[in-house]
Amino acid sequence: MNTEVYDLHCHSTASDGALSPTELVQRAQSRGVTALALTDHDTTQGLAEAQQTAQTLGMRFIHGIELSTNWQNKCLHIVGLGIDPTYPPLAEATQNLQNIRLLRAEKMAEKLAKKGIDGALEAVKKAAGEGMITRTHFADFLVSQFHVDSQQDAFDRYLAKGKLAYVATPWAELEQAVGWITQSGGIAVLAHPLRYGLTASWMRRLLEAFKLMGGQAIEVVTGRHNPDEINQLANYAKRFDMAGSVGSDFHSPENQWVELGRLAALPSDVRPVWQLLEKSGG
Repeated sequence: MNTEVYDLHCHSTASDGALSPTELVQRAQSRGVTALALTDHDTTQGLAEAQQTAQTLGMRFIHGIELSTNWQNKCLHIVGLGIDPTYPPLAEATQNLQNIRLLRAEKMAEKLAKKGIDGALEAVKKAAGEGMITRTHFADFLVSQFHVDSQQDAFDRYLAKGKLAYVATPWAELEQAVGWITQSGGIAVLAHPLRYGLTASWMRRLLEAFKLMGGQAIEVVTGRHNPDEINQLANYAKRFDMAGSVGSDFHSPENQWVELGRLAALPSDVRPVWQLLEKSGG
């Protein structure tokens, strides 16, 4: 019986998480996680620090990333597990994505300035430091300046698609991103599949396409899924013969509803993604 406790989706200050890679690994261990993947948005900058901390603590650490992609004019997130962060095409892609995110941030700040909200770009650059600038940084800025009451309010009023400060972004095509992951030795996982608001027919099209591109797994259990959603995703995994992954999508201790390692069990009739990781050496 596998006694490992997996959390294969979380974020550090290398992207939009609140904890440094070291603090994140320490918190994961304190909450019983024995196998952790750090999957920051479009960057591998936090992996070396996190791995060193995990080794010190005797935890299993899995190199990961969460890539922003475009498919059929929809933005989808793909988690890569067991990747080689030094694989040249992937390393080049993350650098390009950092530039794309900076350009997007500049355009978002311009839109906010036109609405009388100044200082956004300087604030988000400072908050992100060496990490990736994300919309969450803008949400935190809007909260800090009392323009909104919460991160969700910021997205609903300013940052979501179609809102005042939204900027369409030329993310990598899905097939290209899956290629970067798989060719680096990793496993491509469709992150939080229900978050995209797809109909059943669109979900079927997506999973068929994703599998043809080399995608091997979907997240069946996240920190936000209820039992019905887990059952729905388990059925998708079985129907399309894909492995199931589990991940909290942890960002911050302030979100009491999402915690490292606090996850429902993967349904027993779904093939675990960690079996694929063992085969690949990830």
